[in-house]
Amino acid sequence: MTTTWRMRIEISDSPGALARVTVRLAAADCNVLALHVIPVPGGVLDEIVVKAGEGVLPADLVDAVRSEGGKCVGITGADVKDLVDEPTAVLRAARMALTDPDQTAEALRQVLAADAVTYGEAADGQVQLGDMVARRGWARFTQVELARAHALLDLLAAPAPAVRGMLSDDGAALVLRPGTSADEDAVADLHTRCSMRTLFNRYHSGMRTVPRRWLHRLLNPPRGTTIIAQCADQAVALGQLIHTGTSDCAEISLLVEDAWQRRGVGAALLGALASDARAAGYTELVAWCLPSESALVRTAARAGLPATTRREDGLLRVSIAPRGRALKTPIATGMAEKTR
Repeated sequence: MTTTWRMRIEISDSPGALARVTVRLAAADCNVLALHVIPVPGGVLDEIVVKAGEGVLPADLVDAVRSEGGKCVGITGADVKDLVDEPTAVLRAARMALTDPDQTAEALRQVLAADAVTYGEAADGQVQLGDMVARRGWARFTQVELARAHALLDLLAAPAPAVRGMLSDDGAALVLRPGTSADEDAVADLHTRCSMRTLFNRYHSGMRTVPRRWLHRLLNPPRGTTIIAQCADQAVALGQLIHTGTSDCAEISLLVEDAWQRRGVGAALLGALASDARAAGYTELVAWCLPSESALVRTAARAGLPATTRREDGLLRVSIAPRGRALKTPIATGMAEKTR
């Protein structure tokens, strides 16, 4: 049975008003464990966490506030987490979301003290936060709380680092970095080390070398970015993120040298592209593969990114959501998962 309650109350702005409420609660053998003052238009709300005495019901707590001229605008069950001061709670929630973006909704729920935060469209009485919806029945959200939530989302949407480090599954150190025109020779060499099968799966045509005129577009796409995976002085993989003309969708492609396939490079590269896509506001990544080619789907699964497929125009359309386990930057902290 719940015996600890979180209450938001409005009381008169007069000396001793809050003290009288706490004295009234103490008389009912209730203990005020925490107090927060929340600025609202025209004044403040006092939020208190109360340990109720034996046999004291929520209605009794509300009556105690009313008896001192106050008004209870919300009451809900509380636990020990509600005793943490707001800055500490927000910092912990931010760390949770940065470490694992799958926990973004839960982090927002904690910051807002919401009943639930889910993906979708807001209905009456709910709050829209990006592509998520916050709901709370026990009290209205305050502008201060919503400002904290938006600040958390801004933090999560900050641009990803330009240079990232990773370890392959067998311990080789690589750097993931933006491609530049200076990489044309290295990327040309990358293609010469790839098998005909790998090149055919990437370009859907038989080729042994890449025409020189392609290299500039590979490294400087007019509507996107290119990331190179480099080991020592060699470019061993290449990934592209290209804007499709739809505000929330980008096209991706990967090329991993045969000798580096199934060593975690593709998953790390896809994770880096997904992180950049998320920072840019994309909600879908699309790739076009041959109908018999399933490597990208496996790579997405190993990177922790949800993917769906469908046949379209004789090709396999792979749709990837740029949120998931891959966004917690395994490329910067340890062993990447196996991929092609």
